[in-house]
Amino acid sequence: MKSVAAPFLVMLVSAFAGIIPALSHASPPNIRCTCRDRDGSKLELGQTTCIRIGNVAYLARCEMALNVTTWRKLQDGCPEARVSVGKLLNLTQ
Repeated sequence: MKSVAAPFLVMLVSAFAGIIPALSHASPPNIRCTCRDRDGSKLELGQTTCIRIGNVAYLARCEMALNVTTWRKLQDGCPEARVSVGKLLNLTQ
């Protein structure tokens, strides 16, 4: 039984010895990764934009998924800023 256990133990230790250095040399994620919008503009990770596909529009954020940048949908529709002309000209109270 000792003759079978010793080679198995040596093989197991050798396998882990090869894996541990490989894990320690893995490169960290690139913090300069960007997403591109429809017109080719670069957006940094965490930035949001309105994405329009046909008649559908939604708010999306640039994120990493499985080491690839992607757009994550945050909500249907896109926020809009509206100002009435009366308030802009101080005509209304």
